[in-house]
Amino acid sequence: MSIKPTATTPSSVGAASSVAEDTRAVVQDFLAARMAGDTGRLVDLFADEVDWLLADNPAVPWIRPRSTAAECAAQFTELMEHTVPEDARASLDAFLVDGTDAVLMGHISGTVRVTGKSFEGPFALRLTVEDGRITRHHLYENSLSIAEACAP
Repeated sequence: MSIKPTATTPSSVGAASSVAEDTRAVVQDFLAARMAGDTGRLVDLFADEVDWLLADNPAVPWIRPRSTAAECAAQFTELMEHTVPEDARASLDAFLVDGTDAVLMGHISGTVRVTGKSFEGPFALRLTVEDGRITRHHLYENSLSIAEACAP
């Protein structure tokens, strides 16, 4: 396979930069809405149909298939219902943006309310933003740790 370089013009570089800036702004708004628990704003930020990927895990009540803006926003509410909010922690190690795509990497931890057991591990979140709304939400996390914390 050979890769051919393409010429870039100042206007194409500026357009790509503007797209990346718009993507970064939407993702920052998404993070702020998640931190604030603003599900109404989350519904507005998700597209009508979302490519949602989170490894199916029947042992974890808040992990299930989703595809609409309302279902995606509800994940936050369901997570808060099943975990201890004051024990929830998330740190962000990287926030990379390339055009319409953003990748966030970090570490999460929390406690499942029913069992009192903790979970923790790294995560990677890939988001795609088109026309100011999130069209892709792919989350990769330590699903084994979370499932073990949900087990009685």
